[in-house]
Amino acid sequence: MARLFASKGDRLLLVARGQAQLLRLQTELDAAIFPADLADPASAEKILAWARQQTGQLDVLINNAAITGPIGPFWNNCRVAWQETLQVNLLSPAELMRGAIPWMAGHGGGVVINLSGGGATGPRPNFSAYATAKSALVRLTESVAAEARPLNVRLHSIAPGVMKTELLKDVLRAAPEAVGPEFQQVTKIMEGDGADPAIAAALAYYLTTEEAKGLTGRLISALWDPWSNLHEKAPLLDGSDVYTLRRILPKDRGMDWES
Repeated sequence: MARLFASKGDRLLLVARGQAQLLRLQTELDAAIFPADLADPASAEKILAWARQQTGQLDVLINNAAITGPIGPFWNNCRVAWQETLQVNLLSPAELMRGAIPWMAGHGGGVVINLSGGGATGPRPNFSAYATAKSALVRLTESVAAEARPLNVRLHSIAPGVMKTELLKDVLRAAPEAVGPEFQQVTKIMEGDGADPAIAAALAYYLTTEEAKGLTGRLISALWDPWSNLHEKAPLLDGSDVYTLRRILPKDRGMDWES
């Protein structure tokens, strides 16, 4: 994502835990960098203060940081690790949004993109902290999108697909019996190619363009949704629950016991 946005001429403010990686990107992309760990509840305020020192205008916020968190049955999870997962995957991104949205609105508008990932749209046994945080992040995106629409600030959620990242390697480092059936699926992905990160990056950039302005508040899959021309469907999406979290009713599955 950083490389794609840089290639379009955007100025980058990059934040991550890994300072060595940031330094490499700083040289490559002429970006401003700030090492920070979102596990620290105070990190969002520090990041925003640093960002304001770098620029007077913020146009795009991408919340991409995530950790897998404790793996295994919920009742066996470490309480502290479970709460830390919510901090990194939900609460710190929420705080960044809280500070970024008024800033964007003060300069005419902007775009927030939240990476949701697996667990947001269905149960994910043995990954309760990750799934809870990501599903909540999607619902937060939907709710705040409606609030921020009059401010010309758009919010989107992206499901990027299963990629060969350190996040996925965390699953393989866990005991197979704690992971459950997903362990074999992850093993096959790591032995193969996994999803192409460039596809999710292209979707993220597309959602920042003017033509995508009618798509706010949606959860869009980089791999499975026809997003490249989704702006053409914006009038149909407006007011609908398509690409959102919802409760499935019996009639949605051909069951008519409510009649």
